[in-house]
Amino acid sequence: MTMGDQDIKEALSRVKDPQTGRNILDLGCVREFTVNGSDITIHLSVDTDDPEATGKLRSHVEASLRQVGAEKSIPLGSINIQLEGHQSGEQETAESTPSDQAQRLPGVGHVVAVGAGKGGVGKTTVALNLAVALGREGHRVGLLDGDIYGPSIPTMLGLEDMQTEVHDKTFIPFQTAGIKAMSIGKLVEPDKALVWRGPMAHGAFRQLLFQTEWGELDYLVVDLPPGTGDVPLSLMQMVALSGAVIVCTPQKVAQDDAVRAAMMFSQLGVDVLGVVENMSYMLGEDGSKHDLFGMGGAQVMAETRGLPFLGAIPLTSAMRQAADDGRPMDNFESDAPTTAATRSALESMARSIKGRIDVSSISTGPQLKVH
Repeated sequence: MTMGDQDIKEALSRVKDPQTGRNILDLGCVREFTVNGSDITIHLSVDTDDPEATGKLRSHVEASLRQVGAEKSIPLGSINIQLEGHQSGEQETAESTPSDQAQRLPGVGHVVAVGAGKGGVGKTTVALNLAVALGREGHRVGLLDGDIYGPSIPTMLGLEDMQTEVHDKTFIPFQTAGIKAMSIGKLVEPDKALVWRGPMAHGAFRQLLFQTEWGELDYLVVDLPPGTGDVPLSLMQMVALSGAVIVCTPQKVAQDDAVRAAMMFSQLGVDVLGVVENMSYMLGEDGSKHDLFGMGGAQVMAETRGLPFLGAIPLTSAMRQAADDGRPMDNFESDAPTTAATRSALESMARSIKGRIDVSSISTGPQLKVH
């Protein structure tokens, strides 16, 4: 299956000129496009030679094409974008594959993205507790709150009263619960809504990622924004990832969106490490189990798609309290009756993810693909 003309036009119509708000199709910027199998070539006419502006245009065009491809389950290969000035007629060509723009972070062994096709499934809960669980095993771990529009890490990690330190234009990460952490939530007013367009969010994430003094880390866990829009697409192209974890709840609507997220990672050449089922069941203080959102749906989805199932995490009042209080270590050490089950689930999840990363690092075979 390849992209048709209407699919490409739909993708290009989503790319807006920041000055006028009109899309590049209506502005006459698109001269022609061609499709060769899974590869696409786009010829654009632009009236600027500003490298920053043309770079953003390329990034937005490619992100939009890959987003439409992910939505319609159409695999894409390379995207060749040719820019031609209105006046000079000179051409500037850039061809990229999903991993071309990715950079490695100095001193960081593995970068693991935690994503979800939709919000509200507990993606940040999984990312935070994965980082803490790996830290408890003796690994050097960092946590980057990449959820630019809805940063929850400052609350869940108890960072509200800590001051952000900057040395020589470099952020010093917070150190708590045995990990290092950085969040956009500590760089803006706590009650201020982040009404940002894609380029602004893209720039903020890049700054957090590359201008934080992470030091030597075995793992950097990145909590991505929810969904499969241009922001998470662009963010994943910034840094070379060891793999991605998909968070899902048992219900059908969450499974459908999780499949789209897995498709997005796969099309960007990112190894899908597997699926975590969060809020798998509610665990009462008396040990009783309640299947609030169904039972085992994420595991069935993972098996159907040929993806590893990385574990099921229960929903407990103690875990909710730990998040509200900014005390993630309570999920492993408190005296609550449900802590033993929570600790076992979180530690098992962390071991499964670490094992998949280890296998992926030494494997010479093909990456997992989503069918």
